[in-house]
Amino acid sequence: MSFLSSAFTPAWSRLTADRVEPDITAALADAQGKFDAIAAQDPSQLTYESVLGAFDEAAATLDRAWNRVQHLDSVCNTPALRVAYNAMLPKVTDFYTRIYLQKGLWEILQAYRDTADAGALTDARRRFLDETLEDFRDSGAELSESDKKELERLNSELSAVTQKFAENVLDATNAWELVITDEARLAGLPESARAAARQNFLQKNPSAGEQLGWRFTLHAPSYLPVMKYARDDSLRRQFWEAMGGVGRRAPQDNVALIPKILALRQAKARLLGRPQFADLVLHRRMAKSGAGALAFIEKLHGQVEGAFAREQRELEAFKAARTGEPAGALEPWEALFWSEQLRLAKYNFDEEQLRPYLPIDSVLSGLFKLVETLFDVRLTERPTVFLEPGSGAEPPLGTIEVWHPEVRFYDLHDGDGRHLGSFYADWHPRESKRGGAWMNYFETGGPRPDGRFVPHLGIIAGNLTASLAGQPALLTHDEVLTIFHEFGHLLHHLLGEVEVKALNGVRVTWDFVELPSQIMENWMWERSGLDLVARHYETGAPLPDELFQKMRAARNFLAATGMMRTIAYSKMDLDLHLHAAELTDARSSPDIDAWIRARLSSYLPRYRTEPPTFAPRFTHIFSEPVGYAAGYYSYKWALVLDADAFTRFQKEGVLNPATGRAFRQQILARGNSAPPEQLFRDFMGRDPDASADLARCGLLD
Repeated sequence: MSFLSSAFTPAWSRLTADRVEPDITAALADAQGKFDAIAAQDPSQLTYESVLGAFDEAAATLDRAWNRVQHLDSVCNTPALRVAYNAMLPKVTDFYTRIYLQKGLWEILQAYRDTADAGALTDARRRFLDETLEDFRDSGAELSESDKKELERLNSELSAVTQKFAENVLDATNAWELVITDEARLAGLPESARAAARQNFLQKNPSAGEQLGWRFTLHAPSYLPVMKYARDDSLRRQFWEAMGGVGRRAPQDNVALIPKILALRQAKARLLGRPQFADLVLHRRMAKSGAGALAFIEKLHGQVEGAFAREQRELEAFKAARTGEPAGALEPWEALFWSEQLRLAKYNFDEEQLRPYLPIDSVLSGLFKLVETLFDVRLTERPTVFLEPGSGAEPPLGTIEVWHPEVRFYDLHDGDGRHLGSFYADWHPRESKRGGAWMNYFETGGPRPDGRFVPHLGIIAGNLTASLAGQPALLTHDEVLTIFHEFGHLLHHLLGEVEVKALNGVRVTWDFVELPSQIMENWMWERSGLDLVARHYETGAPLPDELFQKMRAARNFLAATGMMRTIAYSKMDLDLHLHAAELTDARSSPDIDAWIRARLSSYLPRYRTEPPTFAPRFTHIFSEPVGYAAGYYSYKWALVLDADAFTRFQKEGVLNPATGRAFRQQILARGNSAPPEQLFRDFMGRDPDASADLARCGLLD
């Protein structure tokens, strides 16, 4: 099997680095031939099937093959794969750029647009035609030949430099470790964090025996407990300085890459007739423009600024009272620690108390029950097998091959037994895997003109707390929220019912795509939802009501601070892309950190030591040619939508199957078959309430 295989589930052990170049080269040729065939048609004989239907499928083999390469680069990064991936990246980027620059294709699309057949299109097919024409315009179809060449160059260079940015963050994160041999330095750390660090040390030093040692890294399950709980101030500072250095030190220095990426994006926007990159990517999203997105963010800032300042003063006063020091700004490595101490003092609530009730298998089982109840589906786990890459071994009959022994596989069926899709789940960190959590798709299915339904295939991944010897992976509540969030994205893909692949599933405007994911988090704050997932890993007992009430009471603890953090990241992102010229002017070359801090002065907590900005490790906006660039605001935009949409569940019953079916039919199943504003109105019967998220967070005056 090669990357070109159309098999629903790949034989991952056979998808080796040496196959990347020949397989992707063949896939490029196959796709080019199909696009050429579309362009070579007789303009008088055009039909939907011969133009748009063929266009929707022309790059299917390439999409599938390249998606698998990208996936392996994310979860099984090796030196050989990295070399192979980077060798083909410019060619693939150039190809996808050239699709929209082919004069013959553009002429055929325009010719088809003017036919009676096109005039008779309705619903999803009509939207597909309109969206495709806009895609071509936005991608340079109307440029001169010389400008098309320049656009190809810009896109190719942008792909290379953003890939380098991502590699630098991964490598810098993996390059740092701290082995502690003095147990006294671990004071305050939860037993779960100690045990994980001890296990990590022994895995790296299998001959250590009884030798004392605890190994820590910058991966979130290792880093965050230190910052929240360690009493050793110097230890927290050491971790904070290490994290702040990610993307800032040779040989993984991203600082110089940022203006380069911004300059390339700005040049691309100008070439395509837009004043700023933000306007290029947002003019078809709900915000409509960079100015529109910035106005939304700045309005939110004004609404929470007062509460944010009060929370900062409260935290500073609390630390002063506990230490006997004069009240004043904290050090940045103190913020999480004293926040956690304040939460414990106010609510007698420590998040670590929840871990024993959140073993990962119980969480997943409860999630599946919730989804089955709401959306009339059934989830079934399938047996899996891991085979060493290049081994040539065959998986046992009835098993699904996976890329790592921890990966699991599930089928999703409709209530009537129809196979809607399947997915892989890869939950825990490792050095060959990129950080964060994500959902992606391998196959986009859906209804076909001949009446068949082709199942979807997706993947959900994270970097959650791993299991320890003798006990399962015990998660934090935040990690459970992450699972529910990404599963919302996955459902959006797996429940897609649009006949046009390009409009199905998560292929919606970026500021709408977070609605299905963020709404899922709400159930983990409801007693009836939490009861489905929370079971003590030893006794099976449900979460005690006293602990649940403490958790609920603490839900909006430092809510303005958390909201302001997202607002600040959004403001940084938009300012970088709306004022890129200031950072890319070779004559001025301003210090990026100073430039960002000046613009975010009222968005950031005040600290004694001025921290470096997040920009050199801001993979959301700099690790892909587009990604969340000029779109990070969409997290807050969609929080308004999800907070408002969840009020319908609260009114009609949070486990009400009828409400769940409506959400499935009117939001999840419809992909991009209609404008997002229409989909929201279809579900809620009105436009969004802009105050919904503030109300949920207790921040309405």
